[in-house]
Amino acid sequence: MKLRLLLKKLTITFGILASASAFAAAPDVVKIGVAQQGTGDPPVFGGSPAATALLQHRVEDAFKADGTKVEWIFFKGAGPAVNEALANKQIDFAYQGDLPSVLGRANGLKTRLLLASNVRAGVYLAVPPDSDIKSVKDLKGKRVGIFRGTNLQLVADNVLKENGLTERDLRVINLDSAASQAALASKGVDAVFLDYNLFKLQRQGLAKIVYASRDGGLQLTRQAHLLVLEDFERAHPDAVQIVVTSVVRASQWSSDEANRAALFDLWAKSGVPAESWQSEYANQQLKDRSSPLIDPFLVARYQAVADDALRLNLIRQPVSVNGWFEPKYLDEALKTLKLQTYWPRFDASGKPIAS
Repeated sequence: MKLRLLLKKLTITFGILASASAFAAAPDVVKIGVAQQGTGDPPVFGGSPAATALLQHRVEDAFKADGTKVEWIFFKGAGPAVNEALANKQIDFAYQGDLPSVLGRANGLKTRLLLASNVRAGVYLAVPPDSDIKSVKDLKGKRVGIFRGTNLQLVADNVLKENGLTERDLRVINLDSAASQAALASKGVDAVFLDYNLFKLQRQGLAKIVYASRDGGLQLTRQAHLLVLEDFERAHPDAVQIVVTSVVRASQWSSDEANRAALFDLWAKSGVPAESWQSEYANQQLKDRSSPLIDPFLVARYQAVADDALRLNLIRQPVSVNGWFEPKYLDEALKTLKLQTYWPRFDASGKPIAS
């Protein structure tokens, strides 16, 4: 009887300790790094379900019951700067593009890739309005702005490859987004590879878009995602689930065609006009771009990015994406929200998989 009573007391004690430990494990703050410069006060960004989650306060609202504070931290230095912050454990999560994350993995960063956020996005080649550059092939020997170390660089390099060129055939200038736009508008460069920001310059008569990489196929697109530090994931799996589920909710809202106009107006708070988002998403289904799924297409593209990075000497050793993706949090969110069949899945070549 005494032994049974002692075991019962121990069981209760361990239960109390376990509950206390679980409660203590809830983080005081969750820090999410964003691989771009934010706009406004507080700063925001656009162009992805992760941006929607920020603008609609979905992550913050989900953590209210726990009393956990959420901080979104923006990096003008984009992906490379985010990698440095991850290495120094200054952030827990990161929204960034495929190439920077591959470079981080190659350099030993221990992260888990949780979900996609803005996939199948192209890049554009723009020149001054009076330029005689008509195509990518005309770039040989020209001054061309490229934001190196970002997921834009690798697509640009592959576009050059398909046109018989490399960066060595150009006079490449490493410029971030803002500097690229300023240089193009002032004719400080002959051309730039950039993103949706070019549509505003074109409407203002300061640029002319002469090429869109998506026209060359989905292999010439870039992907973005949300990842987490392995140490944080091990210590706070419940917090990871809250973040993932919140972003999946934002992905669903961002994928609803009934919200198209409202979505672009929401993203316009980032300083990029709604008209630019309309141009960026013209003739594309929102579900195809806002899907959070870790499908064969996404996995294949990340491995292709790793292989291309090695070929271009951006990394010194091969990188495998096996074991990098952690889909359990996404799967749980899809199950909880009953979204298992909401988004189309794509095979490695980018073709829809029959449901």
